[in-house]
Amino acid sequence: MITRRQTLKALAAMATVQIVPSRVLGLNGQTPPSQILTRGIIGCGGISASHLTMPGKLLALCDVDSNHLAERMRDAGGEASGVKGYHDFRELIARPDIDIIHIATPPHWHALMAIAAAKAGKDVWCEKPMSRTIGEALAMVAAVEKHERIFRLNTWFRFKESFYGMNVPVKMLKKAVIHDLLGWPLKVTVSGVTGFDWKLGTWAGKVGLKPEPVPPELDYDLWLGPAPMKPYNHERIHGSFRGYWDYDGGGLGDMGQHYLDPVQYLLNKDDQAPISVEIDADPQDAEAVGTWRRIEHTYADGCKVILDGENRDKDAKYIEGPKGWISKGLTSNIPDLRKTLDSLADPEPQLMDFHEAVRTRKKFAVNEHTGFWSSTLVNLGITAHHLNKSLKFDSKTLQFDDPAANALSHQPMRAPWKLDS
Repeated sequence: MITRRQTLKALAAMATVQIVPSRVLGLNGQTPPSQILTRGIIGCGGISASHLTMPGKLLALCDVDSNHLAERMRDAGGEASGVKGYHDFRELIARPDIDIIHIATPPHWHALMAIAAAKAGKDVWCEKPMSRTIGEALAMVAAVEKHERIFRLNTWFRFKESFYGMNVPVKMLKKAVIHDLLGWPLKVTVSGVTGFDWKLGTWAGKVGLKPEPVPPELDYDLWLGPAPMKPYNHERIHGSFRGYWDYDGGGLGDMGQHYLDPVQYLLNKDDQAPISVEIDADPQDAEAVGTWRRIEHTYADGCKVILDGENRDKDAKYIEGPKGWISKGLTSNIPDLRKTLDSLADPEPQLMDFHEAVRTRKKFAVNEHTGFWSSTLVNLGITAHHLNKSLKFDSKTLQFDDPAANALSHQPMRAPWKLDS
């Protein structure tokens, strides 16, 4: 199939006797039109505001809530600016003039939309968490590979300058690991003590929701999509959806991939998952996500990732091994750590510009594969939390030692929706 960009390049090649303006050629530092990537955003809730300002030409917005759509359309300059609004994401994805689909919806929609975009020949910029279940993430990886698309997960802390409360680039921690300054195996503690807020109270759901009338601006059936049909209540949607198992996994679903994707990178675990997950929490409601006290992931080589939800360990260090530890701002028991790190070779470079990845067809740093493994780390914790049960996990077969846990990994979707890569 000839793409829009290939057609434009062919036309430019034929125009040998024309005087071509510099704006077309991209002179004087301007990007030629043939190289301007076009975008559409699905989901016009709070997080979509950040997607409006991403690089590329915005052509379309979509939301099942007409009020949300109208607000984002105003923010984008309205139809006069060339942006068109849609109610159904399938119409937006079907446009042949859109290169990149931004998915800024609740997680229960991520897999279906990413797969549909990949099948339509679009590249995908997807919000975190990558998926609501392990099975959905597997289907996303299969679709991106099958259709040879470029995928980006919208978490960036493995390569940004400031890593939340650690207040230090992840690159510096990575250097300490790859140059064996800390020894092996390593333990990472993610807690308020080490600079990370799990937002457990913020994203706890409410039990016993009463049915309410569906507001006229909302297509509730399409908002639910593949999720089970439940009576409408305003707590289920928009700002509070994270508190319900059908759509997300509470604070761990919200912040988990931001916090844990860099951990996978630090520990060189971008191709594997822990073999066990232990949970310390109270029994959970069937629908509403509650809080947890502690989740402990253990890898086959003995490395551990501790999620301390109640900041129990007041002396916790962010990362520690047999030889030493590092915590906020590169505080450490290793003498002259910063000077030592400055003298050591950097980690391998990562492709951190998504549009460059799209143009060159090279993988972005947090792509479908790295994103899959860090989302699996998140989903292991969510599964143990949901069941309130510690679990064993096979990193090769991606199977738990518990039938109920495996069932949560591969949940059926409400008809007519189904995974199909």
